[in-house]
Amino acid sequence: MYQSILVPVDGSTHAEHALKVAAQLAKGTSATLHLMTVAEFPPDNLGLFTGGTPEPFTEEDRDKLAAGMKEEARKAIDKARAAADFSGIEVQEVVRQGRPAELIIQEAKTLGADVIVMGSRGISDVRGMVFGSVSHKVSHAADCSVITVT
Repeated sequence: MYQSILVPVDGSTHAEHALKVAAQLAKGTSATLHLMTVAEFPPDNLGLFTGGTPEPFTEEDRDKLAAGMKEEARKAIDKARAAADFSGIEVQEVVRQGRPAELIIQEAKTLGADVIVMGSRGISDVRGMVFGSVSHKVSHAADCSVITVT
């Protein structure tokens, strides 16, 4: 049935639930499980990011912030690995940086994923209410099936 399952994780409990469902699907079908997390881009203006007045910051500051965001994304993968039983499952991991919905859809295409299994709400609930959730965007734009888990 499934050969390739993409599971975006962000450290949220919804993502952990989705990962457990995906692990069960993978065990039943001998599919490869692809864990993915996305670190968003750092802002172009540190002052606006911190709620202050607009002040541009140096490329070095931006690189440090980007590295910190990637490290936090890496922690989401580590947390996900601790949340589910992967015995007998081939698991691959990827960390990307950019816009989550776009990169999840792109990664699914690149992998030829049969299905994306993801949480219905992630760590950015408030932002999702304003701009639309990542899972909503992915479910409407992905070329493969999308299973959302609450």
